[in-house]
Amino acid sequence: MEQSGFSPQVVEERDENVLPEIVGRDAFAALVIRTDYDDESAWRAVVAEVSQPWGLNGEYEARVHLVDDPVWAGAAPDAVLGVVERDEELSVVFVADKVTMRSAHRALLALDTFVEDEDLDPMYYQELIDSPPAREFRTTPAAVHDVHVNLAIANLDFQDFTEAALADPEGVLRPMG
Repeated sequence: MEQSGFSPQVVEERDENVLPEIVGRDAFAALVIRTDYDDESAWRAVVAEVSQPWGLNGEYEARVHLVDDPVWAGAAPDAVLGVVERDEELSVVFVADKVTMRSAHRALLALDTFVEDEDLDPMYYQELIDSPPAREFRTTPAAVHDVHVNLAIANLDFQDFTEAALADPEGVLRPMG
C-alpha cells in the first residue's frame, strides 16, 4: 500500500524472542505499532483513518510510520516502550492492540516514551515519586496527529492529553479541531 507521507515498516531477519528495532521512521511521522492480528478489517479501518489529512480543514498531510509485523503480536506496552525508548526524537508511540480492534472508535493506546530519572531526590520530588504521572491514554486514530505534533514541538505535554482523554465520557481523546 503506497501512499504519500506513509512509510510501512520493513523488518529484517530477527530472533523470535526479541522485538525488532524500528528503523527508517521519519521524525515527523507518527509511529503506530500493531500488536493484535485477530481482525484484519479493523486494522484496515485504523490505517484508513490515521492516514486521512488532519487539521481544522484537513490542511495537513498525514505522516504515519506503520509497524505491521506479526512478531509484535501480543507485545505488552512495556515491551513496546523498551524498543522505542532509544529513539530520542519520539515523544509518543501509538499501539493498535486488542482494545483498539474491538472498539467502535478504534481507540489506539498512546504511550509516553519519556523515561523519568529513577534517582529523584525525595526532598524535592516526593509528590512526583508518590504520584507519578499517567503514561498512557486512549485516542481515536483521527487525533493521533494532534498528539504527535504537539508533543514533538513541546506545545503541550503528555499530561495535557491524558487529562483531555479522561474528561471524555468514554476516556478517549478525540480530535482537537
